[in-house]
Amino acid sequence: MKVLVTGAAGQLGQDVVLLLQKEGHEVFGCDRKEMDITDLEQTVKVLGDFNPDAVIHCAAYTAVDAAESDVDGAYLINATGSRNVALASEKAGAKLVYISTDYVFEGLGSEPYHEYDNTAPRSIYGKSKRAGENLVQSLSSKYFIVRTAWVYGKYGKNFVKTMLKFGQEKPLLKVVDDQKGSPTYTVDLASFVLELIQTEKYGVYHATNSGSCTWYEFTGAIFEDAHDILGLDFTAKLEPCTTEEFPLPAPRPHNSVLEHLSIRTNGFEDIRHWREGLRDFLLELKE
Repeated sequence: MKVLVTGAAGQLGQDVVLLLQKEGHEVFGCDRKEMDITDLEQTVKVLGDFNPDAVIHCAAYTAVDAAESDVDGAYLINATGSRNVALASEKAGAKLVYISTDYVFEGLGSEPYHEYDNTAPRSIYGKSKRAGENLVQSLSSKYFIVRTAWVYGKYGKNFVKTMLKFGQEKPLLKVVDDQKGSPTYTVDLASFVLELIQTEKYGVYHATNSGSCTWYEFTGAIFEDAHDILGLDFTAKLEPCTTEEFPLPAPRPHNSVLEHLSIRTNGFEDIRHWREGLRDFLLELKE
């Protein structure tokens, strides 16, 4: 397959490109230098020239707190940019994967959210990503919307790397224990997306590693596994705290757990447990 990847220099994008290359696909990894998704004419031209079978749209404005004051910036990339990619993909006859987020939900419910639950984003980031979903759904005839959450991987900054650093530097580490989600390893997410584009099972999917935990429980697992796998000793005393103790500009979902209804009903194998993903990530860091 010929596959174009936007946001190819990002945390997920890099793993998507590597996996596609490893599997023998012809890949064009685009970052802002190669294709500015906010420029419709350029997006149509670049995509048309490459003429891909599938487009994996990883590029996004992901600075959740900054988006609260940079409304135009968030919508320019997440809504207008996604519209441009959807139009260009449709012109080229390509399948389109739009990577979305748990932030499209209110995040206040007690049950995991499934694909057809009503969305009600509370942050600008969530609202702009939902706008991107709407545009993709209305402009593309061959789309996969893949919502994910709590993503970490080898490339870029993420929660796991931050905790590994803080755990060795700080005497006390307070971590939020009233937000729940499913830590998702980029390699596992990339594998699922690759499986998806080789089908015509279009629609909305929730793709996270299986199982769930709080940020505090996740940190405990990081320390435990990093001690076993990397031989690291952590000086920080780990303590649970509430969201209210760390006020941030953008509201966080208290419940980010996503139900994998579409994975099951479309006959895909579920994504493995988050703890297995974490161990493999730490082994990757070790190498």
